[in-house]
Amino acid sequence: MSLVSDELTQITLDHVESGTRARVAPGRGALVTSLNVRDRELLYLDTATFVDTTKNVRGGIPILFPAPGKLAGDAWRYGELTGAMKQHGFARNLPWTIVQQAESTLSLELVSSQATLLQYPWQFAATLQIRLAAASLRLTLRVENRSATAMPFALGYHPYFLVTDKQHTRIDSQATRAFDNVSKQVIAFNGFDLTRSEVDLHLLDHGRDVCTLRYDDGAHLDVRAAPDFGRWVIWTLAGKDFVCVEPWTAPGNALNTAEALTVLPPAGVHESWIEIALRQSASPAG
Repeated sequence: MSLVSDELTQITLDHVESGTRARVAPGRGALVTSLNVRDRELLYLDTATFVDTTKNVRGGIPILFPAPGKLAGDAWRYGELTGAMKQHGFARNLPWTIVQQAESTLSLELVSSQATLLQYPWQFAATLQIRLAAASLRLTLRVENRSATAMPFALGYHPYFLVTDKQHTRIDSQATRAFDNVSKQVIAFNGFDLTRSEVDLHLLDHGRDVCTLRYDDGAHLDVRAAPDFGRWVIWTLAGKDFVCVEPWTAPGNALNTAEALTVLPPAGVHESWIEIALRQSASPAG
């Protein structure tokens, strides 16, 4: 195993037969910074936030572990244990160690440390495998509990997809209800208006293991996730060329509410995955 020498160092993965390419920054939270399929860049990246290591990166595919979303007061209580943690957990802000590297695959590891134990008093090992295929990228995370007590956690991914025409972009969902994180209330869901100043909708009954982003030019992008990803979040801001389609295993504040938490027994292991695939690309109608 080895650490990269610089937080900003990026590793390139290539699927030679198809020309699909991805870049990963292990030192910046194992962030996938680029995914290029058929000469089309799928991910948005704000370079200024990437190169400023004091900031959270806005772009790529941040990993949200061990608590996606915001904790009430940035604090948590689980049984008799308490702690404090910033929004979306610490995995996206810490360097990951390279375990194995090949042409189209990369394995990285994050192990509990003094820095993580101050926020989250469980010992763990998280191993991320990044695998590139002809028109897709799969992220598989294996979490092992190395503590003597049961370990609660939740996991999410925060892909920023490059979208330049939000007015003509569609997102498929069967949801009928959503928590609007802007107004802080549950609303009836009747579809997305991605042109609003901010969209931050947590779909409560999406009901599927895939969420499809349909671009204005006819391309379809599938975000597919393992069954434990029961929450889907859609986020975008006016004036920014991104739409985030985020699968989470639990809602925000789950370390306080215990809703949908994954709880691993000592020595227990949990493995889950998401896949991003450009399923179809066609010319615009007409």
